[in-house]
Amino acid sequence: MPDQRPPLPPFNAETALQKVRAAEAAWNTRDPVRVAGAYTVDSVWRNRDTFLQGREEIIAFLTEKWERELDYALRKDLWAYEGNRIAVRFQYESRDRDGRWWRSYGNELWEFDEHGLMCRREASINDVPIQATERRIVGARPEGDEAAPPLR
Repeated sequence: MPDQRPPLPPFNAETALQKVRAAEAAWNTRDPVRVAGAYTVDSVWRNRDTFLQGREEIIAFLTEKWERELDYALRKDLWAYEGNRIAVRFQYESRDRDGRWWRSYGNELWEFDEHGLMCRREASINDVPIQATERRIVGARPEGDEAAPPLR
């Protein structure tokens, strides 16, 4: 029997938000194997202009990503849901090896199988340079923080 990743579809407001918060927490660990475990073994991704298929490609992609995007900290917010699909908006901040800080804004479309594993992820992302003094996303989301960071 395949792994189960509750909550399972079809999603409601509560279970969709649980899925989003669980993804945020996993991505903030910067552990490619842990993150990839939430996807089907043949999951299909579009991340910006990169197309991936399968956990092994996801792990390799995330490993390289977090070697390049240092001090990565992410916030994801539920945008919409229906059936086995969830739409998310997100922001993350990271610095490059030259010490420049970036804030990245994006939207993701997620599709899940009946076991609650993500079988499709499509992400569109834009990067904006920021000063270190402009950072507002540091570490994991504080307990009780339900507000999304402002868009600007």
